[in-house]
Amino acid sequence: MTDHPAITRRTGLLGMGALLGAPILAVPRIARSQTRFPDRPIRVIVPFAAGGVADLTVRAVANPLADRLGQPVVVDNRPGAGGIPAAQQLMNAPADGHTLMAATNGTAISRSLFHSLPFDPLRDLAPIVTLGSFPIALIVAPGSPIKSFSDLLDRMRREPGALNIGTINAGSTQNLSAELFKIRADVKAETIAFPATPQLVTALLRGDVDVAFEITAPLLGQIHDGAIRPIAVTSTKRAPSLGDVPTLTELGVKDYDVTSWNALVARSGTPAPAIAAINEAVNAVLKRPAVRDILTQSGVEPQGGTAEAMGKLLAADTARWAEVIEKAGIPRQ
Repeated sequence: MTDHPAITRRTGLLGMGALLGAPILAVPRIARSQTRFPDRPIRVIVPFAAGGVADLTVRAVANPLADRLGQPVVVDNRPGAGGIPAAQQLMNAPADGHTLMAATNGTAISRSLFHSLPFDPLRDLAPIVTLGSFPIALIVAPGSPIKSFSDLLDRMRREPGALNIGTINAGSTQNLSAELFKIRADVKAETIAFPATPQLVTALLRGDVDVAFEITAPLLGQIHDGAIRPIAVTSTKRAPSLGDVPTLTELGVKDYDVTSWNALVARSGTPAPAIAAINEAVNAVLKRPAVRDILTQSGVEPQGGTAEAMGKLLAADTARWAEVIEKAGIPRQ
């Protein structure tokens, strides 16, 4: 007759677990924590039609990002006012990091431009990483009597309200950049909004507007061909693609810095490891010479950086454009 109690399979396993210092109940938790991300294709929703700067930027990183993450990256274009259709798609997807959205300056602007949105850019979006940035240029027709920014400023101050400024849609980054310029430079001019860039450029060349504010990316070919002439850029540092064009800050306009940008965001509540994995992969991709070449040739300066930095950029732009919209009296849509 033995002095030891019978050891069942259950008590034996528990005893082994105790001796090894690794409770059996911990095993499923460890297995779950080691689940690989991503475990299926990633969808990136772009709130613009194919061919725009945001679309080109996302597509430039999509394939190398897929190689890095080991899963396909699918670009899904969902154009619409204020990025609302795209944001609705994101809000309806699980907050697991497999559905992302391209955020832009327009994302920051939308919070103050629209009466109501089905999402709050600051509350409902989880910043991941900034993809690229691109300045806005002040452009004139090649035969314009305005030969420099000094000429423009002199005329605006000598003849208040006599000149007009062209931009695309009211409430766009370009449109608000013009309004911010008038505030910071303390000048008066009428701002005329056009439906899209081609109509804006036609009006500029025809003399319907004296100067225009437009992003540099779609204009580089015309600028290099001499069809339009840039006299300044809106960023605080010169654009790599227009290195001989001074910034408004250099030219004496204080507290003026407008740079358009594209970034990746997820839904709030997305697990931090998923955010970190995408951030790390995108930063690695943006260091590749081939990717950088594609972006710079499109007028986009590769960025990268932390999720925290992207969040600060979104918050700062949201606050700035809210002030401009209010001071310029731009009606909510």
